[in-house]
Amino acid sequence: MMYPFMTLNDDTEITHSEMKQDGSVRVYIETPDAEDGFHSAECWLPEYRWEKIQGYNESEMAFFKQLIRNNAHVILEFAQDGGVLDATIA
Repeated sequence: MMYPFMTLNDDTEITHSEMKQDGSVRVYIETPDAEDGFHSAECWLPEYRWEKIQGYNESEMAFFKQLIRNNAHVILEFAQDGGVLDATIA
């Protein structure tokens, strides 16, 4: 299951999986595009391993890499708790 994490001003959606038994979390980024349908990329935390990058240029990927790196601790915490919608905010 994928949980919503963030929606950017350009309608880019960032979602994440639950934490797998090996401690990994899949982060999926998808941006609507008039020509291609969608641009997308996948990152596996905590390794920061990027896969299946389609349609994004180097500048866009640099932005996403920094965004995920800056928020990885939050994503990992939410992934343990079943997503942001189920997480208890203290």
